[in-house]
Amino acid sequence: MRPPRLVRQGASAFARASRRLGPGLITGAADDDPSGIATYSQAGAQFGLSMLWTVVFTLPLMAAIQIVSARIGYVTRKGLTANMKAAFPRSVVLAVVGMLVLANTLNIAADIAAMAEVLRLLLGGSAHVYAVTFGLLCLVLQVFLPYERYVRWLKWLTLALLAYVAVVFTLHVDWWQVAAAVVRPQFPANADGRSVLLLIVAVFGTTISPYLFFWQAAQEMEDAHLVAPHAPAQVRYHLRRIKLDTIAGMTFSNLIAFFIILSTAATLHAAGVTQIETSAQAATVLAMFATL
Repeated sequence: MRPPRLVRQGASAFARASRRLGPGLITGAADDDPSGIATYSQAGAQFGLSMLWTVVFTLPLMAAIQIVSARIGYVTRKGLTANMKAAFPRSVVLAVVGMLVLANTLNIAADIAAMAEVLRLLLGGSAHVYAVTFGLLCLVLQVFLPYERYVRWLKWLTLALLAYVAVVFTLHVDWWQVAAAVVRPQFPANADGRSVLLLIVAVFGTTISPYLFFWQAAQEMEDAHLVAPHAPAQVRYHLRRIKLDTIAGMTFSNLIAFFIILSTAATLHAAGVTQIETSAQAATVLAMFATL
């Protein structure tokens, strides 16, 4: 049995490809959240081009674990927590889920605070009011907006991240030097080894984040519940789709991270600004350079 056609016969190649992208693309884009952007900005500002290799190195690792998580969600039609509950003792599940809840709470708080601060930079007003508004808006959308429509909007909103790519092409970048930094990475000569190691761990941690495993598995589970049980040929088709979707999504995610590091390296690091703590601070400094 052939897998069902995803779009009508006359649809363009772009339409067919876009229909195959979903959970993997959205999960990859979610990895470039405000707290992640702050980490990548700090990497570029503090150590310049020497940190570009990190996002290239993590790509296959990230794609592999995300493909496994997505397949678990699709095949079992259960999230990772439900699968862990069936395979591990209750104490192990509670410990893992407890750490995940704590990490997610802190990460969401940091993201909402960063979003609010950026909006304050653009419009003025109170960052606290914006933070509460963002939190309530996200909650209302997740509760009242149907899953299919919500996912459709999220998929197209990922295109906003291409702005980081566009920024780099407005700068003067030595691409041969960029290629050399990726192929033959070297640590800055006068850098503190401890600081370099901490930043590498931070980049690895923000790139390969546990909440992404649970997120993509949950999305594949939701998508699987929308259709009847598949025949073997259809299952093979969807497993191939998951692989291509995930590889595309993780490549997109790390490509954006690459350009964030590159843009801050070509501007902030080149100008001697080496300490960036938040994405809003990076935006403020970059805005100052844009007016020069």
